[in-house]
Formats: sequence, structure tokens, C-alpha cells
Amino acid sequence: MEQPTTAFFVRGPQPFTRLVFFSILSLVLMGVDARLHYLTEVRQGFMGLLHPLQVAANMPGYWYRQTVEYWQGHDAMLADNRRLRIVNLQQGVDLQRLRSMEEENMHLRQLLGAVQEIKQPAQLAEIMNVDRDPFTQRVVVNLGSRHGITTGQAVADGMGVIGQVTRTYPFSSEVTLVTDKSLAIPIQVERSGLRAIAFGHGRDNIIDLPYLPTNVDIQEGDVLVTSGIDGVYPPGLAVARVTSVERDSDLTFARIVCEPAAGIEQHRQVLLLKTPLVAEATPIPDTPAVTTPSGKAPAQTAKPKPSAPASATAAPAPSTPAVLPAPPANGGT
Repeated sequence: MEQPTTAFFVRGPQPFTRLVFFSILSLVLMGVDARLHYLTEVRQGFMGLLHPLQVAANMPGYWYRQTVEYWQGHDAMLADNRRLRIVNLQQGVDLQRLRSMEEENMHLRQLLGAVQEIKQPAQLAEIMNVDRDPFTQRVVVNLGSRHGITTGQAVADGMGVIGQVTRTYPFSSEVTLVTDKSLAIPIQVERSGLRAIAFGHGRDNIIDLPYLPTNVDIQEGDVLVTSGIDGVYPPGLAVARVTSVERDSDLTFARIVCEPAAGIEQHRQVLLLKTPLVAEATPIPDTPAVTTPSGKAPAQTAKPKPSAPASATAAPAPSTPAVLPAPPANGGT
């Protein structure tokens, strides 16, 4: 009697059957993940487990790139170091002259009895991310309300004005750039002293000067600086440079296009300027009246108000008949 022989290797389904099964299973899992997002946590778990392996696999390439960058940048760093030393010496000389000019300016202000200029302290911040909305020009910095940041503060870098703080969070703040169409800055043409309002254009990273007549005194290459009349931006900060001026006789206004002076898309560190406090105005000697910051005249406490109405010639009281004689009875003059 023959016994059935058993196969040495147990054979399962056919390879084609396995291919069809796993293909259908893959399609089902992809559909469920796309519709219901059931596999999001599973994917994040696998990525967390595979992260050490990814780091270990990228280490040889990382060290190779670091070595190449070190040797390539060594000579460039030495040249930049020598150049920056020369620039530092030149700026040191200019700074000494600037200090002497500031002292002279302060002395002249004291002689003229003018109010001293209020200095604005600043805080160094770093840009965390950029708004992805193509219709807005905003960035987020790593300082917020916990660090004393308030809405309305001006933001600048080493080359000029970047924008203004428009929204604050506990540990971050949102800065609207000068190229955003919702931001306006009072400016002044450095060459002619003309004052105007600059508006952001939007996506083109340019600044417009609208509502100026065609015969306005503006030329290509003029530098626009902050006028300081709004109390937010200190005067003299660079805002933009005029790149083109189109004058059409058929149009009422000229089309003036400017390029921002600050490195809006280049630098990562910015300065957040504190909003200047309104100082109490000190009265100048021999000044007839002083107005308060609220715009109302203060109450007069030094002299009591006279009962009779005052005139320009300071008429005496009615008790002195020698000065004000009675008119004649016959109506003569």
C-alpha cells in the first residue's frame, strides 16, 4: 500500500494571486487614508522610528559637505575679516564725529529752548516663518507680548524700514511688510523735502507713491526716508528708492514706482523699535499760552480771572470817571 508523499516545501497561493491580493489591499489602504485619514498616526509613528536610521544614513554626506564648505569658505572668511576690520576702523572715526555732532546739536537745542529728541530703544528679533498667502506680505518674529512687544511698533534692519507690528501673540508677533498693500508710511524725499504717503503694491515687492501730480519734484534715484510726523517711525530711516517715474499729460497723477531699501527677503534678524512716549511739553519763557497733549488749554491758576471783560488796551474799571467822561446833554460831539 503506497503512502502519499508530502512535499518538502509547503507551497501557498500562486504568485499572481498574491500580486492581485496585495495590489487590491494597497489600493484600499490608500483610499481609506486619503478619505478618512486613519493612517496618519501610523505614518507618524513609522517616521519617528525611522528617523534615527535617516540621520545615520545622511551623516556621511553631511560630513562631506561640511568639510568641503569649510575648506572653500576658509579663504573667503579671511578676506571678509580683513575687509570688515578696515570698515570697522572707518566707522569708528565716523562715530566719533557723530558723537561730537550730537553733543553740538544738543547744546544748540538747549540754547533755543527746544524739546530734546526722544530716543527709541529697540529689541533684536529673528524671523521665524513667512506667510504663505501670495496676496499678503507678512512675517512672524520670535518676540511677543511676553517680551514687551505691542502692536504698532516699527520694524527695521541695517538698511531701512521693513514694516510694522500688526498683531501680537504671547511668544511671537506678526509683522506686515512695507510692500503689503494694506500698509502706508509717511515719507519725505531726501533731496527736495517733499512729504507724501507711500503704499505697498502687493506681490511685486515694490512701493507706490499715488495721488501726486505729474509736475511733482521727484526724480529717478531719489531716496525716500521716514518723515516722523506719525509718531511711529523715527525720522530719517530709509524706506525706498525711486526706480521709475511716468508722467502722462492725459493723466491727473504721475505713476511713481519705488524699490524697498531694506533687505525684506535677505536678512533674518530685525530690530523692533519701541513706540516713543509722548513727553510733557515744557513751556518756553515769555510764552503766552501752553497747550496740553490732549489739545485743551490748561486751567489758569496763577492769576484769577477778572470780573470785567478784558480788552486789548486794558481798560480800567468803571469806578474812575475821569477816564470815561459822560456824554454832553445837548448831543454835541
